Amino acid sequence: MKTITFSQATLEAMQEEMSRDERVFVMGEDIARQGGIFGQFKGLPAQFGTERVIDTPITETAIVGACVGAALAGMRPVADMHFADFAGVCFDEIYNQMAKIYYMFGGQKSVSMVLRAPDGLTNQAAAQHSQSLEAFFQHIPGLKIVIPSNPADAKGLLKAAIRDDNPVIYFEHKALFPMKGEVPEEEFITPIGKANVVREGKDVTLVSYSMTMNHSIKAADILAKEGISVELVDLRSISPIDSETIINSVVKTSRLAIAHEAVKQGGVGGEIAAIVAEEAIDCLDAPIVRIGAPFTPVPFARPLEQAYRVTPEKIAAAIRGMM
Repeated sequence: MKTITFSQATLEAMQEEMSRDERVFVMGEDIARQGGIFGQFKGLPAQFGTERVIDTPITETAIVGACVGAALAGMRPVADMHFADFAGVCFDEIYNQMAKIYYMFGGQKSVSMVLRAPDGLTNQAAAQHSQSLEAFFQHIPGLKIVIPSNPADAKGLLKAAIRDDNPVIYFEHKALFPMKGEVPEEEFITPIGKANVVREGKDVTLVSYSMTMNHSIKAADILAKEGISVELVDLRSISPIDSETIINSVVKTSRLAIAHEAVKQGGVGGEIAAIVAEEAIDCLDAPIVRIGAPFTPVPFARPLEQAYRVTPEKIAAAIRGMM
């Protein structure tokens, strides 16, 4: 194992996949000249040239549309959204083209592309640069959606996404880029659609993903000191969802909590709660608890932003209340 940052892990994934397959290329704003806003593409132009690491104008519609066309022509493009918030600009290309072409053409053409979408709260980035919008895309058939929480899965899921024959949206939390963690030296792939039981427990199942998974680990540490044993499930993929792992955990613990940074209303937590309610409600000893952001745009003012955040303490308090 080696210790590298989340950003370096995604860069290694790009380097390995671009070296392995000459059809892989990346395009987006400021990725060749700047190396990406979070440094996640630094060095790629020198290694692969600007024909495969392409700077574009500020036009998300053209970026995604061009990548869809390239995928239909047999390439394996990676589109960078700069910020996930800007995916709304090219929403038609995502949900009407990228997601549906394989179905509408009877499987004759696949759209083998990855949409990289940095999301989530950073320091005072305000309402248009801080959102967690993954639930929008979970509702669209034809898309796979992955959300890593650590450097190892950042690399393994990006490699899996690039190799997948389906369109994949790869959400990468902006605050995770500097996070350091152990990553295997040898080549590896993290399977799409398979959750990870990060820690076993017996009193309550806590399901999360992305940055909030790290807050959930801290919450579990707080609760462990109080004698509450939390089983932690990192989704890693929200479409498809690994319902089997979730249900097996709930059958064992008899309680379920779900935590995510996104707004609670209409969030991924509601889908997970519904799956468990439909398939394992008789196993529950307490109502399902969801922890998410309040139903408001992300505030700019620091005190309000802090109040908006889902924190380890808020997660621990919610679980404490269901015991």
